[in-house]
Amino acid sequence: MKRKVKKEKVFSLIFILILVLYPLRHITWGLDLWDTGYNYANFQYMGLEHMDSMWLFSTYFANAVGNLLTKLPFAGSLAGMNFYTGLSVSLLAVGGYLFCTKKLGIGNFTAFLGELAAVSLCWCPTALLYNYLTYLLFFGCVVLLYEGLVKERPWCLALAGVCLGVNVFVRFSNLPQAAMILAVWAYAVLGGRSKGEKGGRIFGKAFQDTLWCLLGYALALLAFLAYIHLRYGLDAYVSGILRLFAMTDNATDYKASSMLMGLIGVYVENLYWVIRIGVIGAVAMILFQVLSVHPFLQKAGRVVCILLSAAMLGWLYYRGFCSLEFYSYGSMLRPGVLFLMLSMLIAFIRILDKGCPLPEKLVSGMMILVVLLTSIGSNNGVYPSLNNLFVATPFTLWQCGRFLKNQKPFRIKKLALSRFPLKGLLAAFLAMFLFQSGLFGLCFVFAEATGVQDVSARVENNQVLSGIGMSPQKAAWLGSITDYVEENHLRGREVILYGQIPALSYYLQMPAAFNPWPDLRSYSAEAMEQALKQTRKEAQESGVFPVVILENQFVRYLEGGEEALLELGVDQKRIDEIKEDEKWKLLLEFMEENGYEQTFTNEKFGIWQASRW
Repeated sequence: MKRKVKKEKVFSLIFILILVLYPLRHITWGLDLWDTGYNYANFQYMGLEHMDSMWLFSTYFANAVGNLLTKLPFAGSLAGMNFYTGLSVSLLAVGGYLFCTKKLGIGNFTAFLGELAAVSLCWCPTALLYNYLTYLLFFGCVVLLYEGLVKERPWCLALAGVCLGVNVFVRFSNLPQAAMILAVWAYAVLGGRSKGEKGGRIFGKAFQDTLWCLLGYALALLAFLAYIHLRYGLDAYVSGILRLFAMTDNATDYKASSMLMGLIGVYVENLYWVIRIGVIGAVAMILFQVLSVHPFLQKAGRVVCILLSAAMLGWLYYRGFCSLEFYSYGSMLRPGVLFLMLSMLIAFIRILDKGCPLPEKLVSGMMILVVLLTSIGSNNGVYPSLNNLFVATPFTLWQCGRFLKNQKPFRIKKLALSRFPLKGLLAAFLAMFLFQSGLFGLCFVFAEATGVQDVSARVENNQVLSGIGMSPQKAAWLGSITDYVEENHLRGREVILYGQIPALSYYLQMPAAFNPWPDLRSYSAEAMEQALKQTRKEAQESGVFPVVILENQFVRYLEGGEEALLELGVDQKRIDEIKEDEKWKLLLEFMEENGYEQTFTNEKFGIWQASRW
């Protein structure tokens, strides 16, 4: 027995070590010109001088934590920052593993396999700390609610409220996560009924526990608001958050209705596959039941069910349910969404099961809330939920393992139905899910919303990009513009970037004059107009105007107009968007008024500098 316990501890330590290192596997893979460098620029140049107030305050705590990371050893490079931010995923994986094994009693290997799958599904760059800190605090809330309710520890409930309160400052759209307090009421009702308590006592217990949660929530809000008031002034914070609500005028996909419909639409679309898999399951159940009438045919029934399960997999791959191009989302999206639906179905069944222990019902309910709430507040549909399965994946695999081991038949009155046909289909789907998610995790690295396919080249003249593998094309782009910036002593100069290239602020070490990504739809033309006026005023006083760097489409448009873009292969819709872009017109006016001239160009970027001042 002692040897067995010692062996389990050794394996557990190995699993934990792997879960620490596995999230760091891609820290030197790929170069992203969008989100990764954009967020690192915000961390390095955090403040109203170089950031838009809306983005600064709506993700304040994430920016503050990121700013602290930039001060650590080796944080002056992209690989170093990827390492530090990647540790947030390591924390989630190890925390999920320990919670599942120590608190829920899930086996070490099952929990480890679940966490590997959860990490593999993390498509989002770790530079987006406002996502990963959200998941960490969300996970902390789950653990603390579990401890507070099961062990009756009020201070845990208060700390759970603190996690939810802090999360509002990690990302303002995390406000709906306060719905996690529903778990308190559900637990009180289920627990009270199991003990035969009356409604008044149940209500009193739920109300008391809720007050503890709200106390922690309110303390976190007040502490952050007090700090922001002292540092920036409460007016600046309120102004930034009000602009967040107003951005839906331009970015309609951030409207509550659009986000909700986008989320629901993914599940509805996946019902196409659910219905057909259900039909296969029904056919398997009927055939097995018919063949099981005679003992001689029972083995044949099992073979038929196994063949049907294999045929289901073949049909799913043939019909394009998921692809084998593991550098794309198509390899994991539909299996991942089907897994989410399976997780919520299993959790719902466990809540209704009278024989299910109360703590397990609590976890089931919280898991459903986490899956649903994680995606609310994002315009990425169901993708955020796929990125936050550090409890759901091991829990679901655990419940599926129980089902696969259970030999008892389903009973409908006097009719007994074997589980075997459904076991075959479930095992086949889980094998597909683990295969697809595992290879997606090994191959996928985010870059401009797609996956990296080539990391064979390096940029040798840029310290920030030292050791980073990228395509030869990107290496040529970044190498030549880095040479120009260094030769002309532009590092440290303020820059205005336009055209989906916000990461250059970080890669070239040039702080944004007012916003690294002004062409985002969420950044209004009114805000940019005011920012340009302020920039002009400050530049005229100092005699130093910001450098302007444009993406290739805008460079070619300035050089040759619409015809140049057509020759470049840009479609007419995109050309019309450029011509009608109010913010682009404002920037052009700013450049013309202040005598900007083109001083550098390559296949991707062009640089303009003011010659008049």
